[in-house]
Order: sequence, then C-alpha cells, then structure tokens
Amino acid sequence: MLPPDDQLTLCFAHVAYRFAERYAQRGGRLKHFEVRSLEELEARIGEADVLLVSGMWRNHLAAKAPRLKFIQSISAGVDQYDKAVLAGAGIRLASAQGANANAVSEHAMSLILAQARLLPQARDNQVKQHWRGMIGDLTQREDELGGKTLLVVGIGRIGGRLARLAKAFDMKVIGLRQDPAKGSEGADEIHGMDQLHAQLARADIVALCCALTPETRGLMNAAAFAAMKPGATLVNVARGAVCDEAALIAALSSGQLGQAALDVTVEEPLAAASPLWTLPNVFITPHTGGETRAYEGNVLDLLEANLPRLRAGEKLVNQVV
Repeated sequence: MLPPDDQLTLCFAHVAYRFAERYAQRGGRLKHFEVRSLEELEARIGEADVLLVSGMWRNHLAAKAPRLKFIQSISAGVDQYDKAVLAGAGIRLASAQGANANAVSEHAMSLILAQARLLPQARDNQVKQHWRGMIGDLTQREDELGGKTLLVVGIGRIGGRLARLAKAFDMKVIGLRQDPAKGSEGADEIHGMDQLHAQLARADIVALCCALTPETRGLMNAAAFAAMKPGATLVNVARGAVCDEAALIAALSSGQLGQAALDVTVEEPLAAASPLWTLPNVFITPHTGGETRAYEGNVLDLLEANLPRLRAGEKLVNQVV
C-alpha cells in the first residue's frame, strides 16, 4: 500500500504545531515537508504519501492527492473528514484519539476549579487593581468541590480521566456513554446517553467530553438546559456544536445556567458580536484544551505505530477508514 521508505514522503500540515522539528529531533528518517496554510497544502499535497493534518483539511483535497494513502489526523475529532470520499480515493484515516486525553481532562478539571474558586473574577480584579473584600452573600462566594456531583457526558479516555481527577476532589461522578456495558471508567455510576435529562437534574457541574456525531450535535438544547439544576455549571471541552448556542446564551442570561466554561464554540474563532464574549458568567479559553508541549510527540507516536500496520494490512490504531 505504501511505497518503500526511501520513496515515502510525509507532509505535516498545521498553522502552528512544530511537527517537522520534533520529527527531526527524534531521528525521523523519512523524507518530509511542512506547510503552514491551506494554500501551501493545496499546492504541495500531490507530493505526499502520508499526511498529518486536522483543521486545515478540506475534502476536495483528496482529488488533488494521487499519491496519498494515509491521513494521520492530528486531532481526536474527525468530523471534518468525509469518510466516503476518503474510502473512494483509497485513503486510510486514523484519529489522534488519546493523544490529548491527559491534556484535555486536566484542562476540564482546571476549568471546574477556576469556576468554583472564581479565578476569572480574581484575574479581572487584578487587572483593575481592585482588592475585593470579604463577601457576606453565600451565593457570591468561592465554593468547594467536595460533595458536589459532576456529570461527565461522554465517558471515554478524556471523560474517564476527568472522572478519576474529580474523585480526588471528593466529588460524586456520574458518567454517560452510548454503551454503558463498556464500563464506568472510574465514575460512581454509569448510564446510557438516553438518560441525559434525568441525570442533568442531579448534577452541580456538567462536563461535555463526547465526540461530535449526528447524535450529539445540539445535544444540549433548550430542553436539556431546562432539565439542569438551576444555577449549575457547564464545562464544554468537546465540540461547540454539541451545544445549541442560542439556547446556551438564553440559559446563561436567564440564570437557569449559573456559569459556563467553554474551550470550544460553534464558530471558531468566536465572532466578535457573540454575546458569549461579554456575559459575566462565561469563561472562555480558545480551544487550547489539548494543546501542550508534548502534543506533537504524542501524535508522532501514533504515526510511527500506524505505518508498519499499514504495510502489514493490519487494523490501525484509532482506525476510522
């Protein structure tokens, strides 16, 4: 399926990640090049046998890539790829699922802590050089996580590790997944996704960790927000489209949803006119949950595991197509 190593060419395609540098540092011996824009990728994709890419991918590129045999996605999510187009072109695809499991679960836990300890407000006060005094109103104070209930929507590698981190803070953890028989991953309880509304009513904090699929698109809609415990917290480290954004803004504005910490939005970058920028009960990070100094190496580990599997005709790690 692949040409011999001395004829094989890798293409690394990302606006910022330093794959070529990291590949060279680990002694990578395959011919490779790196592109930083869609225009560069369109111009050079015909040279590549193997492509590492994520957000830069466009499905029309398959027709411009006669040599391309394998895409190692840089991202865990693969909703940007038309699987039928890839299969028709004879291009295999594997996701980077697991490469960011530690990073995203730690980011989700950080967002939970930041909201509980009012860290965004503290940073805002620091910028204003304002020393906030003691607060008499219990509803406005910092809070503790012990004894709180966390609902993890999507107990997989990320959600499972988040569950274990939350248990270290003495939280009760409820997990949801498509097939509960696959295990609780450290949660105290595990339920099917069809139990979403019933479990939302029990949770003080809801963390979205699920993949974006036809079933999860718009999962958190007006009815779901209405089912939540009034004043609860939402953390989204999944995909922006898992939330109906208009319903999210309405729930935040009405106070039904107490606060939200969002690493993802439907449109990225978030439009300047979006109310999410200025709502006082929203904390936004710019889709950096999976971004760490170790990320390139984690994805390269997957690539190096998958190349021999391709040659042997074996199932790929995180195979999608």
